[in-house]
Amino acid sequence: MVTTDLKLDEPGTLPHPGPIGRLVRLLFGILCLWYVHGLLDVSGDLINANGSIHPVVWNGIFPGLFLVSYVVNIGYSRAWKKYPAMFSAVLLASVAGVGYMTSGSIETHWLARSLWVWEFYLFAHLGLAFIVAGVIGAPGCEMRAFHHLYSRLTGVPAMEHACPVGPLRSIDQWEAARAS
Repeated sequence: MVTTDLKLDEPGTLPHPGPIGRLVRLLFGILCLWYVHGLLDVSGDLINANGSIHPVVWNGIFPGLFLVSYVVNIGYSRAWKKYPAMFSAVLLASVAGVGYMTSGSIETHWLARSLWVWEFYLFAHLGLAFIVAGVIGAPGCEMRAFHHLYSRLTGVPAMEHACPVGPLRSIDQWEAARAS
């Protein structure tokens, strides 16, 4: 079962990714930053000529709602379970509701800008975390990569967190088993 519970492990507990795990992290980072690039491309024109929000902005809602709790909880060492996703959904739905009540459409500049800012932060943070994790070989979840980098620069140990979703945990375990 996938959970957003925060379970930090002691430093040195998790295996460092091997070359395949690092490459997969870099590829995921590139994909996230590619999406951010798409958001930047439409930043000046979030509403199309036909009055609808640009499709690239709509595309990030469901993946973003799935990922936001992991980004916040693991990245900021919080145990807020699914509350970041629920808060995001309520906030975005409220903006859409106000837009509908004031203009008769949910596709307003306020909703477009709210979605854009939320998605830009989320996917930029995630993309950069993947890139840093791939470059420095941070163990476990990419959302702890900034903590691991800080640890390497200062010598202050950083807690680790196993990847909760996706293929990275399996890849890391497989590479660690092959190395031993």
